[in-house]
Amino acid sequence: MPDTATTTDLPANAAGTLGQQLAARVAERIRRGALSPGARLPSVREGARLHGVSPSTVVSAYDQLQAQGLVEARRQRGFYVREPLAAARGAAAAAVPAAPTAPLAPPLDATALIRGMFQQGAATTGPGMGTLPEAWLDQPLLDRALRRTLGRPTQRGGSAAGEALRYGNPAGDEVLRQAMARRLAGELGIAAQAGQIVTTIGATHALDVVARTLLQPGDAVLVDEPGWAVEFARLTRMGMRLLPVPRGPDGPDLAVMAQLLAQHRPRLYVTVSVLHNPTGQSLSLAAAHQILKLAEQHDLTIVEDDTYAWLAPPHAPRLAALDGLQRTVYITGFSKILAPAWRVGMVAAAPALAERLVDSKLLGMLTTPALLERAVAWCLDQGLLRRHAERVVAQLDAARHRVVRLAQDSGCRFVTPPQGLFGWVDTGVDTEPLAARLAADGWLVAPGRLFLAAPRPTTLMRVNFASAQDARFWQAFTTARHALGGQAVR
Repeated sequence: MPDTATTTDLPANAAGTLGQQLAARVAERIRRGALSPGARLPSVREGARLHGVSPSTVVSAYDQLQAQGLVEARRQRGFYVREPLAAARGAAAAAVPAAPTAPLAPPLDATALIRGMFQQGAATTGPGMGTLPEAWLDQPLLDRALRRTLGRPTQRGGSAAGEALRYGNPAGDEVLRQAMARRLAGELGIAAQAGQIVTTIGATHALDVVARTLLQPGDAVLVDEPGWAVEFARLTRMGMRLLPVPRGPDGPDLAVMAQLLAQHRPRLYVTVSVLHNPTGQSLSLAAAHQILKLAEQHDLTIVEDDTYAWLAPPHAPRLAALDGLQRTVYITGFSKILAPAWRVGMVAAAPALAERLVDSKLLGMLTTPALLERAVAWCLDQGLLRRHAERVVAQLDAARHRVVRLAQDSGCRFVTPPQGLFGWVDTGVDTEPLAARLAADGWLVAPGRLFLAAPRPTTLMRVNFASAQDARFWQAFTTARHALGGQAVR
């Protein structure tokens, strides 16, 4: 007789739906070996009788167990406990990048870099990625969040699925905005009411909404250099004049910043204050104070992009917290920590500016998907996103240690202390031809010229610590670097 769960009714008042409770109970038995690999689970009808639930509840539980990789469905035979070795092989395959096969186009600009990332999809190799590896993400958490969101009643008394049939609130889902107001105040020290928060499709869209609200073609904008290639390209295509400010370990060069403010009177300063891309550095408290003083003197609005907030150390200073959103606009998103496809972002601003941002959002895309926003809110309120982020940070710390050693053994020097997701390294050779050579072998890298407001040859390169752990890449890098030894930039 096959090993099955014992007959036990599920308490209707316990946490989670009956399907979630049943899935958790069976999962626990599988993990402790009470249900051995290859064991057949009760049929849907028999499972319903054993547990005193409906067949649809059993179907839901088995679906969740399949999503977790614990059971498999065999056509016309039922559900069986999976062999743990098969699951381990799948996890290992996801964690270790496949050997590169197809050549890539070398990334000559920001859009080419992004196209290269999409070209390879899940199999992209090399340190040029801007995201976490898929194996680091929590697929069961995302599935659970969506299912829970679909099943929960809304404040209007209907279901979230029903609300998906209508336009949502132009400012964004109220539940998410309330959850974010609590996080901003409680964890980051940024005092913002839900009415000061506007949701967007990711942080990039948030930056776009802010720029279209506050800028006109021809306006000058201060940007960090090095900085985010996509932001440079986007502002340039909008007709803005970029004024690069050299970025160091503690923040921007304040003397250069003051000179540019006096000469050009820029409207905005767009900056990543915590875990800056690509240097990985965060503003010192002293630098943040001086930046806010300059903003006050020159009537400057600061756009603070906190894309990597979930990877940041506790209590890292935010300009928006020090300023109280008077001259700052705070932006963040969730795709870097949850999944690239979960394009949920937000802007926090002073009340009057928040209303203007809603108008710009309406003109650009009407509203944002409330269902995904509600799922993110559930992850926040349940504390699950925080715990997931803690696990990712621990993995990232280990990966960073490994990549630093690999990079230094390959002849690289870190220009700034390695922190966060990205490292800024000096390779000793021009990284544009280096990127072309590595792309021919299927390795995607991010040459330093992409992160300069005025592209020019450089020996610098951005490294993603999470996706640069494969020793095969560094072997290919060393070979290409030696071949270009006579082309080093002086």
